[in-house]
Amino acid sequence: MADIKKLDLNDPDTRSADIVAGNVEALKALFPEAFKEGGIDFEVLKQLLGGAVDDRDEKYGLNWHGKRKARQIALTPSTGTLLPCPEESVDWDTTQNLMIEGDNLEVLKLMQKSYAGKVKLIYIDPPYNTGGDFVYPDDFGDGIRNYLEITGQIEGGRKLTSNPETSGRFHTEWLNMIYPRLRLARALLSANGLIFISCDDNEIENVRFIMSELFGEENFFAQIIVQSNKRGQTYKDVAKTHEYLVVYGRSDEASLFELPKEGDTLPFEDSKGRFDLWELRNRNPKFGRHNRPNLYFPFYVSPKLTDDNGYSLISLVRDDEFTIEVTPKNSEGKDGCWRWSKDKVRSVDTSSGTAVVVARQKRDGEWNIYEKSRKSTTKPKSIWDETSVINEQGTTALGALGLAGAFDHPKPVELIKKIVAIATDTDDVILDFFAGSGTTAQAVMEYASIENSSRRFILVQLPEPLDDSIAEQSTAAKWCSKLHLPHTIAELTKERLRRAADKVKSDNPMFSGDTGFRVFKLASSNICAWEPNPADLENSLLKNAEHLAQGRTEADVLYELLLKLGLDLCVQIEQKEITGKTVHAIGGGALMACLADGLTKDVVEKLSAGIVAWQKKLSPAVDTRVVFKDSGFADDIAKTNMAAILNQNGITDVRSL
Repeated sequence: MADIKKLDLNDPDTRSADIVAGNVEALKALFPEAFKEGGIDFEVLKQLLGGAVDDRDEKYGLNWHGKRKARQIALTPSTGTLLPCPEESVDWDTTQNLMIEGDNLEVLKLMQKSYAGKVKLIYIDPPYNTGGDFVYPDDFGDGIRNYLEITGQIEGGRKLTSNPETSGRFHTEWLNMIYPRLRLARALLSANGLIFISCDDNEIENVRFIMSELFGEENFFAQIIVQSNKRGQTYKDVAKTHEYLVVYGRSDEASLFELPKEGDTLPFEDSKGRFDLWELRNRNPKFGRHNRPNLYFPFYVSPKLTDDNGYSLISLVRDDEFTIEVTPKNSEGKDGCWRWSKDKVRSVDTSSGTAVVVARQKRDGEWNIYEKSRKSTTKPKSIWDETSVINEQGTTALGALGLAGAFDHPKPVELIKKIVAIATDTDDVILDFFAGSGTTAQAVMEYASIENSSRRFILVQLPEPLDDSIAEQSTAAKWCSKLHLPHTIAELTKERLRRAADKVKSDNPMFSGDTGFRVFKLASSNICAWEPNPADLENSLLKNAEHLAQGRTEADVLYELLLKLGLDLCVQIEQKEITGKTVHAIGGGALMACLADGLTKDVVEKLSAGIVAWQKKLSPAVDTRVVFKDSGFADDIAKTNMAAILNQNGITDVRSL
């Protein structure tokens, strides 16, 4: 008999992704023989891995008190949800950008189903470990309650804890904060994705250790030195002028784009265009005829035949015209090798006025062979010392938006734009889960306006309360008062995004790209937990008759369904009235939902027929799931009839809340 499965808080579909179960399934697919009734046979698994499992206590790596718990916190699913806030958003109906208020640990968990493998770039500027308030006191048991207490939404009012060096846990507390977040972040990156982390001297070694453990040492790209302060911190013995960007890839598929060369860096010109001359010989004495014999061969130069610029033409064959033999010598004067093989030389033009390979005689009478390089890009360097990336520029940019002093030490927009340039393509997703001042969003919008691209951003920021009685928070709190905003950091982040969007549109009137953002806020699930009172079961039953939290809207429930079913929070949602009841179609019919009351037997027959007809018209590429509100059915007969009709028409995944 057809039936509608009821969803509750114990159902996997109402929780964020179960990472442990996913890991086990992946392992089982690779090594099915290591699984037996009751779990994994680790001895068999060890044999299948060639005995490579090291079960000794002493291993190379980074360990600290709480690491095991930090790992477990990352693996514990969240029962929370994200509530839509169209009234605080910009261009809600059309934007693909997200601004999420909440504890980033819980938000990262909730994002797993919808965004795993879809983020191309993660940039974060986590709180530096300077002894100030920075640690989110993660609660292993109930992360949502922990978050609500931190933000003052329920009684408790926990504050972010300070981390003085005198505590004896100076590094430990910071590591416990950052580790589970980085572990969750990795799963969101695409196979060719990259993560950039801003860091200073206090935790740079630990960041490298953690990242090598989570991402693999082989996926380390660079530890970039960024000049953050030209004058330097003069209160120290050495005036420190820099910070770091630690860069890792998700896998060996990751790579960086090159940057445009600055200014007129191609000094020569022929009828084809501008070019530079690059020596074709490899000067490095480690490589030469002894170990690269295929790259050691002679060129023959013509003293008479020249290109547009008067450079001599070359050939791989000696004849009456090409008479001068040139072989490669390394920097020590020994037989070296060329950078190109004979086949590559044969594949390019060597005989016209715009020849790709030419020769030029030196003052001592010897000849050099050159490649005419027309390349206008260059690899990013490991030291970034442009004026545009110093921290002072971040403060200036904030002031240009009329928000001077709203944030301390905001990152420069040009710094993030440079990261976006080398790490992303036209329609990639960029995530920043320590959003702070919102620089990342402004950088993405500005860069998109330059390239006329459709890059998307996802920001996550804790709505940490601001107190004007605390010196470090007073300026930000005063800004909130001036703007008539709630006193939280996230409110200022949103205000910066609105102003940055206006600036981008003003500076680029021809740009029609996305400068909006959808606001979502972390909250407890819309689905109520069963909490019986043994002393008053009758009232407990009455209180739990409605399974959805009081005060929540249809939109709240719809977006929780999106999250829990793995759909994008910016996916298209269509709406239609069928026999007086509102039905929503999400993702082209991948999910259909009717959360109306009054579903009697008579209504069900017409409603189900309308849903079937609409589903067939939409013709989704995947099986459709249909969700109803459990209390919306008048009785079990109506509920059973709905399931039967839908099942008969090929819609077999029918659920109720």
